[in-house]
Amino acid sequence: MAAQDPDLPQPPAEAKASPGVAARTLVRRALKASLATLDAGTGHPYASLVTIATDVDGTPLFLISTLALHTKNIANDDRISLLFDGTDGRGDPLAGGRVTLIGRAAKSRRPTAPERFLARHEAARGYAGFPDFAFYELVPERAHYIGGFGRIVDLAPSDLLVDLSGSAALVEGHDDVVSHMNEDHAAAIELYATELAGAPGGAWRMTGIDPEGIDLVCDGITARLPFTTPVHSPDGAREQLIRFAAAARARNAQK
Repeated sequence: MAAQDPDLPQPPAEAKASPGVAARTLVRRALKASLATLDAGTGHPYASLVTIATDVDGTPLFLISTLALHTKNIANDDRISLLFDGTDGRGDPLAGGRVTLIGRAAKSRRPTAPERFLARHEAARGYAGFPDFAFYELVPERAHYIGGFGRIVDLAPSDLLVDLSGSAALVEGHDDVVSHMNEDHAAAIELYATELAGAPGGAWRMTGIDPEGIDLVCDGITARLPFTTPVHSPDGAREQLIRFAAAARARNAQK
């Protein structure tokens, strides 16, 4: 169950969160999305499935091959959209949340992009280095969020992306923080997932950290824990993660 203590992570309830927070959370938790490109031959919309990660600021990242039709379409016209579906498991999918990000595709030159993506999708390490594969990002221009019946909102890029001003130390130390947690604190990470996010037990891994929270994954299931205050450095992250661990252990001890 989500923590009620104001000093502990409280994942936003979809129905109560602001549209921007709900959309960002949905995108951060996604492992896949529907990619729409414009067919280079006919101009018709072409929908395909891609695996997804996000960079530290929330920019969607995907890894695609030049052999794929959607990549050929992007080379001809870089206008794309990505649909993130958060309705899994609902009896009526139309009552759940989803968001479509609209913008342009570009090869990603972000130094954090490869490891952010590969931490999320370990299987991709086997082919990410092939010469026909490249990391792409969606440069958002706008978004359309639907949080169920009657909750429909258009969003700007500023609603979707996190301002990284003052967060250079966190970005620079990102990979070290994530690898340290996974290598030395695997038990704590599992407690984060089970005790604070209400997820099932398993070999949980941290896949990313950003000013607003951390992302976890295990066997195709994801979890996200938001920070109570923005984090801009590895030291700030350490304080929050220690607090998470103490709360998770206390909850586990009460069982």
